[in-house]
This record gives sequence, structure tokens and C-alpha cells, in this order.
Amino acid sequence: MPIEAVIFDVGNVLIEWQPERAYDRLIGEERRKAMFAALDLHDMNNDIDLGAPFKDRIYDFAEEHPEWGDEIRMWHDNWFDMASPAIDHSWRLLRALRTKGVPVFALSNFGVENWPPAVKVYPVLGEFDREYVSGRMGHVKPFNRIYEMVEEDCQIEPDRLIFTDDREENLVTAQARGWKTHLFEGPQGWADRLVAEGLLTKEEAA
Repeated sequence: MPIEAVIFDVGNVLIEWQPERAYDRLIGEERRKAMFAALDLHDMNNDIDLGAPFKDRIYDFAEEHPEWGDEIRMWHDNWFDMASPAIDHSWRLLRALRTKGVPVFALSNFGVENWPPAVKVYPVLGEFDREYVSGRMGHVKPFNRIYEMVEEDCQIEPDRLIFTDDREENLVTAQARGWKTHLFEGPQGWADRLVAEGLLTKEEAA
């Protein structure tokens, strides 16, 4: 079946998402390792991805762990240190697909309040034909419901969707539903896959 839409994850596909790396710069590697060993910051962020208020969730968590309060608040105050830089080749691929008339969707675990400022900083995030942002939807990858909601909304058969994500577990659920998938390990591999699927030429995917 021909592919009717291409679906991009955002973090580590279009923009790098590296909290640990950012904290190494902000507070030093030793203190960062101690903090991440003591606290489940990624679980805190999962609440944001599910729709919890961005600043309130982080600042409340900081109040719960005052020994790390200043550092925890950096998750909000220095968020763009974690969500950077842009992965430029991926941007070019997205835009090349849209130039060819191929619908391009976002499917991302992303906070509802984070999305608008991210679009201002990274304009490509405002160029999707459809945006499936977990914070708005109240569901996250890799759980089945968010993929089901995508299908219900776009009305495209699963085997006519291709989805790239940097996390294998997020692809497994999509595969089980019949989606084509690509594990994103770098933009060149994704470019090669889009060429192999006949969606772009090598020149368009450069």
C-alpha cells in the first residue's frame, strides 16, 4: 500500500532532547548524577506530557524535594537548554515532504504548555499538517490509546502511515497496529528510508 502520511516524533528527531547533558553544563556532571539517582525527574516530566501544568508540576516537585529545589526548577527555567539544538537535516526532510504534497504529522510526548513556546523557537513545529501532542490528548506513547486516536482523527489506514521515533518501545505499539515504522538513529538513516519508500528522491532528501 502506498504511504499517505509521514509521522514524526519531535524529541531527538527534530530537536535534541537531552536533560542530562544540559544539567551537566548547568550544575556539573557529579551533582547531576547524584540528583538523577535521587529523583525520578523523567517521571515528573511524564506528568507534564500527560497534561499537567508545566511550571506548577515542576515547582511543586521542587517544594517536595527542597534539597534539590533550585536544580529542579531549572527543568522549567532552563527548558530550552534541554530541548536543543535543532536537528537541521530532519527539518529539511519534513519540508521536502510537504513540498511534494505528502501530509506530515507530529506525534510527540510533549507538554501542552510547552508546545506554543517551542513553536516560536522552532518554527518547523508549526508546519505540520496535523499535530498529535500528548499533553492535549491526555495519553502518551507507548500506550495504545494515543495511536488509536491518531487513526480516528486522520482516517488513514494504519498500513498507509509511516512513523519515526527514537525509542523502540514507541514503535512496537505502532507496529502492532500495522503502521510502518523507522527507528530514528540519525537523520541520514531516516532520509534513506524515505527514499526507499519512494517518498523523496536522493536529491530531495539531501
